[in-house]
Amino acid sequence: MKTSFRLIKTHAFAACAMFLTPLAAVADDVSIRLGHVLPESHSWHIATTGFAEEVTTRTEGRVQIEVFPSGQLGSEKEVIEGLQFGSVQAGLIGAGSFQGVEPRMGIIEMPYAWGAREQAFAALDGELGDALEGMLEPKGLKVIGWWETGFRNITNNVRPVEKPADLAGIKIRVTPDKVRLATFEGLGAEPAPLSFGELYSALQQGLFDAQENPLAIIYAASFFEVQKYVSKSEHIWGAATLTVSKSVWEKMSAEDQAIVSDAATSWGLKQRDMVAAADAELVAKLEAKGMVFNEVDKTAFIEAVAPIWESQKDVYGEDLLAILNTYRK
Repeated sequence: MKTSFRLIKTHAFAACAMFLTPLAAVADDVSIRLGHVLPESHSWHIATTGFAEEVTTRTEGRVQIEVFPSGQLGSEKEVIEGLQFGSVQAGLIGAGSFQGVEPRMGIIEMPYAWGAREQAFAALDGELGDALEGMLEPKGLKVIGWWETGFRNITNNVRPVEKPADLAGIKIRVTPDKVRLATFEGLGAEPAPLSFGELYSALQQGLFDAQENPLAIIYAASFFEVQKYVSKSEHIWGAATLTVSKSVWEKMSAEDQAIVSDAATSWGLKQRDMVAAADAELVAKLEAKGMVFNEVDKTAFIEAVAPIWESQKDVYGEDLLAILNTYRK
């Protein structure tokens, strides 16, 4: 599905037929389609819907946002391409998906980069977020909010995974980025990329044994119907970027940009709270659906993925890694 940004120009014409006095054209209607890949029950959709309603109300309709969940506007890769080419105006997108246009975005989702979500929030609301936003802007992408995906855990249908060796021979779906593939290759699994929209049926058909996602996504996507074991690896914490096409952003007035930014921040904080509140309840909910949980030997996992950090040093550069490490202490 594609749409175009609508810009309505108004002109004042003098009553006198002898001449025309033009007034400056003004943008009085910005229509935005905002896409994401998660179901309507997930906090992403609840928060983006609230964000859209607030923006429309506070701008008195000058900026109108319609939210499209469940991959209706395409995969995350397709939404990013749409943002760059103008066929999509906004998206809530997992930060790792931007690695195709800016490889340094992968630094957020390095394995075991974050010991606590609060570390990540401090970094993304601070210098790390500023640096990454600056890298995306020349690509035509304006980040207006850092929201949350959460800590990812491994699910599978073969056996409980307690140590890296337990992943041997297990076919696991991962997001289509090099670092994630390398991470699970280093852990001894057999990873392959697949778009999120195809994941449920792939698990149902046995094309994959396993997948990795936060508990909220595991529940919202009903993966409990096609997976049995949940291993609490918490191997990656993921951010979500609320992103607007730069060309659309620049067509808003400064006043409306301020309103959109403020709403993106406030709803981002609410979405983070939703994730935290849900995590406390989701283990019980998933167990009630028949899933079996186990803890993992995190020390063994951290040691197994250490070579990934070494291999990515040249990609991220010393300056960006230094910024990251100030928030990990």
